[in-house]
This record gives sequence, C-alpha cells and structure tokens, in this order.
Amino acid sequence: MGTPEFAVPCLEILVANQLNVVAVITAPDKPQGRGQKLVPSPVKEAALKHHLTVLQPVNLKAPEFIEELKSYNANLQIVVAFRMLPEMVWNMPAIGTFNLHASLLPQYRGAAPINWAIINGEKETGVTTFFLKHEIDTGSIVFQEKEPINDSDDVGQLYERLMHKGAQLVLKTVKAVESDDYTLQPQPDGIEIKHAPKIFKETCEINWNQSSEHVRNFVRGLSPYPAAWTTLNGKVFKIFRCHKASHDNRHLIAAGQMATDNKNYLSIKTADGWVGIEELQPEGKKRMTIQDFFRGNKI
Repeated sequence: MGTPEFAVPCLEILVANQLNVVAVITAPDKPQGRGQKLVPSPVKEAALKHHLTVLQPVNLKAPEFIEELKSYNANLQIVVAFRMLPEMVWNMPAIGTFNLHASLLPQYRGAAPINWAIINGEKETGVTTFFLKHEIDTGSIVFQEKEPINDSDDVGQLYERLMHKGAQLVLKTVKAVESDDYTLQPQPDGIEIKHAPKIFKETCEINWNQSSEHVRNFVRGLSPYPAAWTTLNGKVFKIFRCHKASHDNRHLIAAGQMATDNKNYLSIKTADGWVGIEELQPEGKKRMTIQDFFRGNKI
C-alpha cells in the first residue's frame, strides 16, 4: 500500500526478489494540469509495469473494498507513504501490517519526518519498520537503519537516500518475517518526542527574527519542495539555497532588512547575523541563481 515516488523502490525490490505481491493498493488517479487529465500515482505506474493487480479505493471502509481485499488472502501487508488505515484493514492479515517510516521512531512521528529533521538541524535520521497498531506511528519496531544528515543536504537529497535505504529495509523485514527471525522492540516511553506534522504553505514562510543557522536549516528542510518563501519588495519569492553571510554590523539593522549590490549578492538580516541568498524563484518565474536574477531585476 503506497502512493508517491518514495514507495516505488519498495515495490520494485519485492518484485525483483520474487516475493508474491498479490495486490497493490494506491490512491485514485488525480486530475492534473490545465486539462485536468487523470494521472495515476507513481506506485500504480510501477505496479502496472509488472502486471500486478491494482486497487484504488476512495473509502477504505467500503464493504466492497474490504471483501475484495479479503479475497487476496495476504499473509502480510506493507504500507509505505499511504494513508491512515482503519483497523479492519491493518488487522486483516494473519501476520499483520508493517509500515516503513522515514525517521528513527519514536522521533518524528507524523507526515513530514524528512523535512522536520533538517529544519531542526539534526545530524542523523534514518528509516524504521514497525507493525501497525491503533495510535499512529507507535507500533513495535522491527528494524531501524541510521542515515547521516550532511550539512549541505536539502530535503530532496536526503529523500533520495532514505527512499533506497527504506526499500532495502522493507526487503530485510519481509525476509525476517518469512523466516520468523525477528524480535519486536516496543517504542521507548518517557523521552522528549519531536514531531513531524504536515507542512502547509503558511508553515513555509521564513521568520527572519530567528538565527541565521535556523533560517538556513529551514530553507534546506523545504527545498526543493514545497520551498520556503518570503516577501521582498511586496512580491513573494521562494528561496531554495542560502548560506550564513557576514556584513558590517555597526548599524542597528532590523531583521528582514536587505543588503545588496544588485549584481552578485543579496543578504538578509536575521536575529544574529546575515543570510546570503543563492537560489530563488520570483512569483511566476523559474528557479534561478541570484546572479541570474540580477541580470534582469533590481532590489
């Protein structure tokens, strides 16, 4: 069960290892673009390529979906980047349903674990497989693998690495379940938990009253998608890359104010210093370097 690109390598690795995938469950096709043409999910495209049965329920509690799911008689269900399952679905197989989550649980439970790990300046994250139970992302852990977060990583780069590391972990988990060679570890209690709630457009606005390091991590954690944004001269700009910069700080300059030569650099004041903008996207234009921006624009 999965929908986005993140879940595709997991399906591919199961098929490549001759595991018997009896059905694939994914989101209904979505209308996209000007013509609102129906577009299948990446998981559906991968499943059809391998001639697998695809189910696309709108309602996961619909009796006809439940009946059809039962008819496949699966021993095990695997969930990767899907949606919340009702108990009658996750509890159906004899062995249960396990999920791949892109964090080292119990940290970063929620919809956007890769983004929040970078936004919070973490040096390490990883992938976890765990069996589902009632409370979201709280079931007993099967396996975990760590992944360092490099200082230059943005969410796109980390997503790519975790996507492939996650596929390996899904295969390892299925093999362990098949040979009944694993020990479930309950998620630890009584520690401070960092959460990874869904990200909305309002979440992505840069707050220049924070430190330069926080602003830099915030931009990395939302680049390339959905992208941090700010308003410059009354226009909205997405910011994709920036660095900590240094400028003459003799004058008391308020956070959010700018310094630029309108040629090579644009720096914005933060709570404790400056951030230099490297790549940005003006409203209605494409992503570009700051130097390319200044070839046709002034601030």
